[in-house]
Amino acid sequence: MIAETVCSAVAAAGLGIAAVTAYRRRFLAATRIAAYALVPLGLVMTGVVEWLADTAFSPTAWAGFALLGVAWGLFALTRAVERRRGGTRKERRAAARSARQDAVAPDASAPSLGTAAPRPAARPAARPAAAPRSDSSDDFSDIEAILKKHGI
Repeated sequence: MIAETVCSAVAAAGLGIAAVTAYRRRFLAATRIAAYALVPLGLVMTGVVEWLADTAFSPTAWAGFALLGVAWGLFALTRAVERRRGGTRKERRAAARSARQDAVAPDASAPSLGTAAPRPAARPAARPAAAPRSDSSDDFSDIEAILKKHGI
């Protein structure tokens, strides 16, 4: 008697958690939680908990088997959706993060789209000697220093 009460309470709590999860727009996880929550109720209704009470042929037992079938179907549905999406949420985020990082090397001048023969590095052109500065060029000395610092 107490086992049925505990299993029913666990099922009710699990369905409540599933409802909160669905409210947060995480439907795949909510469906999986609901499937887990229906298992204890289905086991109680099938008579597994009280197998000796001769409930194998009662309508309640068959309703329990139906609930177990629904739970199994929900598990299968969530796995199929998960495979179609390409893994779990963490796996998809990690794949997207690595795809963003590997797209272009940080100091590359062109996108790395494939493997090609390595090209010789371009050498910077020799800069002509600086002409004597006039008074107007003194205004730009701090800008020139910043540009030289960044290699421009």
